[in-house]
Order: sequence, then C-alpha cells, then structure tokens
Amino acid sequence: MEAALFDLDGTLVNTELRSRALWRMFLDDRGITCDETLLRRVMGRRGVDVVPEVLPGMDPEVAMEEIRSYYDHPDLPDIVPVPGAAELVSRVAAHGAPLALVTSAQRWWAVERLTEIGVVEVVRTIVSAEDVTVGKPDPSGYLMAAGLLDVDPATCVVFEDSLAGIAAARAAGMACVAVATTHHPDELSHADLVIPDMSGIDWPLTELPAV
Repeated sequence: MEAALFDLDGTLVNTELRSRALWRMFLDDRGITCDETLLRRVMGRRGVDVVPEVLPGMDPEVAMEEIRSYYDHPDLPDIVPVPGAAELVSRVAAHGAPLALVTSAQRWWAVERLTEIGVVEVVRTIVSAEDVTVGKPDPSGYLMAAGLLDVDPATCVVFEDSLAGIAAARAAGMACVAVATTHHPDELSHADLVIPDMSGIDWPLTELPAV
C-alpha cells in the first residue's frame, strides 16, 4: 500500500456515541421516533445528505445549524481518541507516505479534532463535507483525496468505521481496514481487515489478510 486515507469520526476519534445522541436530541424535538435502524442510516454520512431522507422538505443547512446548537449540551458523551490512531497517523507520516483525511464532517470540526490528538501538522490533505457534492457511500471523497495526493486509488488503504465509509472505499477501488468502534465486527466483513482499534496496526502495510 502506497497511501493511507483516514476517516475521522469513529476511526481516529470515538465520537459516534456523541453523534447518535445529537441526532436523538434533534429528532426527538421534532417528534420523530429515533430507533436503531434510523441511526444506522445516519452514521458515517454527511448530515446534508441524510436530512432529506429523514425530514423531506426541510432545508438541510437549517437542520444542521439546529443540530450544531446542541454541541455544548452537558449530556453529550465525551470525545476520546481511538486507541493507537494518532500513533498510526504519525508512523505513516514518518515513513513519508502520502496520507489524507476524508471525512463527512466539516473542515473546522476535522481541524479541531486533529489538533486535539496531535496530528494536525502531519495531516495536510483534508477532504471534508464542503469539498464534495455527494458524500459517503459515494466514492468521490476518496477519489478526490487520491487525486490530491497524486496516487493510484488501487495503491490506497482506507481506515473506516462506518458501513457508508467502507462502501465508499470499495467503490473507489481501494483496500479497506474496518475499525469496529461503531458496528459489530460481523457487520464489517466486506472490508479487507477488521480490527477493534488502531493499536495493533503498523506501517507500512505489506499485505491485508482476508477477514
């Protein structure tokens, strides 16, 4: 593998419980029953892509602004690093390998989280929600990152936690390591490798064993 492409939420930082709580607050306030099936549709995707499915007719940007109003709610779970994630990003950078972040979040959020885990200086290529017209599971974000890094998609390995993200990596023709922070490992079998966190992964990756 020549290049490493990282998702953010659920992959480098464990924010998925927080995201679920935000969506529950937003939907509960609008009288919409928020069950596990609905939450699974949201995870790993851009909010502006999800809102039309959940609330047809509502302006997605208005909805996202309302969701952001909950960001400081005291009942939200803390944001914590995924074990081994920052260390792996640093190892990739130390080897001089091309690396990028491809996230469904906005750029400001990505920069804040990368700063918190101490890798913002080495992650110089970021493809965020604002950079694509269609988010994951569409592959355009990962293909854009490969183009910015000037690498063949076939030489890229993606680190992802969500079903939408894994589907995006596959559609881009990239290898994928799934991090089982958001979904049960059995649900991630379409990835090339499933790991509980990043603590056991080294770089460079010489091969990806089958699941």
